[in-house]
Amino acid sequence: MAKGMGNMLKQAQKLQSKIFKLQDQLADKTVETTVGGGMVKAVANGKQELLSIKIDPEVVDPNDVQMLEDLIVAAVNDVLKKAQEMVTEEMTKLTGGFKIPGMT
Repeated sequence: MAKGMGNMLKQAQKLQSKIFKLQDQLADKTVETTVGGGMVKAVANGKQELLSIKIDPEVVDPNDVQMLEDLIVAAVNDVLKKAQEMVTEEMTKLTGGFKIPGMT
């Protein structure tokens, strides 16, 4: 029984090492989205950090700041959702669908 537990512990340590490596790799992967017909573009990485936001000058209207704010919020929310989906997909590939609390 102790031998079985030792093997299980080794497997868990291997998986943990692979997860840490994947997290580092995901920091270098990016996702992007555009909203408003391409008026606002947002880019995020696998650490779910917003890396950049581009705003088409045509959408900047001092008389309608609310629309620009809404487009930015929509772009950021969408790109962060895509980043989370990317992380979940990669973790699922690594773990074979086994859910690890706090990792996805």
